[in-house]
Amino acid sequence: MNELIKTNSVKIGEQEWMIENLNVENFRNGDPIFEAKTDEKWEDAGKKGKPAWCYYNNDPENDKKYGKLYNWYAVNDPNELAPKGWHISSNDEWDRLIDYFDGLDDATNKIKAIDGWNYNRNGNNESGFTAIPGGCRVYEVSFENNYCPFHDIGYYGYWWSSTKYFNISWCWFMGYNGIYKSEHHKKINGFSVRCIKDKR
Repeated sequence: MNELIKTNSVKIGEQEWMIENLNVENFRNGDPIFEAKTDEKWEDAGKKGKPAWCYYNNDPENDKKYGKLYNWYAVNDPNELAPKGWHISSNDEWDRLIDYFDGLDDATNKIKAIDGWNYNRNGNNESGFTAIPGGCRVYEVSFENNYCPFHDIGYYGYWWSSTKYFNISWCWFMGYNGIYKSEHHKKINGFSVRCIKDKR
């Protein structure tokens, strides 16, 4: 079964968030999620609408700090990616997290980790949320031989939202100066996931 093993959490207002990116290899019902170890396998999973995960740069050393990157099909699977008692955060829940603080700049500073952000753009992590710049995996047209599907580790964090509208998927991303939501991201992309505790 997909059980959360001693994952730490923090209360922020009326919400309780994981303070780590999700790091599971199985759905809640125990079914394994496909690990795409090559560009070809990642692309094939996306084209077939198959749930998949990977390590950043396909390097297991990135697992402990940054968690796993998941495509949208893993996030949206009916078998449920989040462990029992938790769910993947929605746009409304991200909005409430940001609104809890005094403006966007204040929120960004208070939820960013105190280290790990390049160019000394760390936050004070006063909230305990511990947002880290885990980067992303993207699928795009290769230009000559310089194509790299992994981007932005140390500079940006990307998290899928559970919110969907028809065929639109949503994510949230954090850079140096703020955290924002964005639509129309390709579902083949690989982003991190943060979960929030179910209300009792």
